[in-house]
Amino acid sequence: MSQLLISDANILIDLEDGDLITELFKLPFQFQVPDMLFVDELEAGHGYLLEHGLQLGELKPESMAEVEILVKKYKQPSRYDCFALVLAKQEGCPLLTGDQNLRKAAEQENVEVKGTLWIVEAMITHQVITIGAARMAYKRMEQKGRRLPWDIAEKRLCGIEISL
Repeated sequence: MSQLLISDANILIDLEDGDLITELFKLPFQFQVPDMLFVDELEAGHGYLLEHGLQLGELKPESMAEVEILVKKYKQPSRYDCFALVLAKQEGCPLLTGDQNLRKAAEQENVEVKGTLWIVEAMITHQVITIGAARMAYKRMEQKGRRLPWDIAEKRLCGIEISL
């Protein structure tokens, strides 16, 4: 069974803007979002993600209570971000996010965090895309206004090139 990764909405939108959604689901991972996050933030414009393999995760009642605690504890991550954080905690798996506030909250809650750069690099490592395709995807993301550390992304791609 492949590793489960819980995603927030912004990672999926980054990858969509980079035209990497099909490639995402070629990775040897299961991708899941909280069902409520999907219904309220993704279903209308991104419902097709389910056809690609995105799974919906359900929070247990005790996890829903934890969401309420985290919403009060952390002012910045949204309620939906907290759903993703608590689902990752509940399932004991990494959280995918590019949101700095959610990343900080996850780290304080001892949840492993991975971001868009990690996903793109996993696509290269698993030979789903080439380094050139990654650069083109980053360019599309940047052109569509996505906010990533572009200089770090390029340095990391150069590091992969050297190691290949």
